[in-house]
Amino acid sequence: MNIHKTALVHPDAVIEEDVDIGPYTIIGPDVKIGKGTEIGARVIIEGDTQIGQNCQIWTGAIIGNLPQDLKFKREKTRVIIGENNVIREYVTINRGTTSTGETTIGDNNLIMAYAHIAHDCVIGSNVILANVATLAGHVVIEDKAIVGGLTPVHQFVRIGTLGIVGGGSRAAKDVPPYCMAAGTPIRIFGLNTVGLQRNNFPKHVKAQLKRAYKILFRSKLNTTQALNVLEKESNISDELLHMVAFIKESERGICKE
Repeated sequence: MNIHKTALVHPDAVIEEDVDIGPYTIIGPDVKIGKGTEIGARVIIEGDTQIGQNCQIWTGAIIGNLPQDLKFKREKTRVIIGENNVIREYVTINRGTTSTGETTIGDNNLIMAYAHIAHDCVIGSNVILANVATLAGHVVIEDKAIVGGLTPVHQFVRIGTLGIVGGGSRAAKDVPPYCMAAGTPIRIFGLNTVGLQRNNFPKHVKAQLKRAYKILFRSKLNTTQALNVLEKESNISDELLHMVAFIKESERGICKE
């Protein structure tokens, strides 16, 4: 363990082995940090915050501070962060509210400088949030999704698995899994075919998703009718089942072409 002499680490904090803590960093009493994690200078980690193994937290990040929510009454809530995450300079991650009780982040994510993750967000694994991506409360980002730089994501919006939101967009509606979206207002621009290829999706799955895309976004069917057609597909793949379920569960509605 290597704690800089100027760092303020509360004696009740749980710091595992091989953790590096940089100068002028402040660690609160309810914080738990997994082994091998590196914390840079002037970082603040407070509240009930759990950080997994082998994370990198860069200069000026603030994790576990109070949510920016007028309904919050200082109830006990928390932040849970998994393993192998890279959290770059001046990222802010707020703890949850009584709505869900926690803000959660999975494993192997890259959260670039000045990104903001608000209360009660759920971030999956292998996600990329580019510089100044700004997530409002209750946002859900599924595995392997990408949110471009300077992009605000409206509260309760969901970005599906392998979804991509282009930089400088305004995401006010859900982005279905495996789709690309961009713009203000945000629109769908096709399947994330490169992502499907890089993740070794079988040919029959890619073909099924391509057909589903055409039915959803390029036919004369409305969303409900399109979903009814897709649910009757023969040998329906898990990926298409996920897309259908994601759309059916949408509360804000999905963006369209």
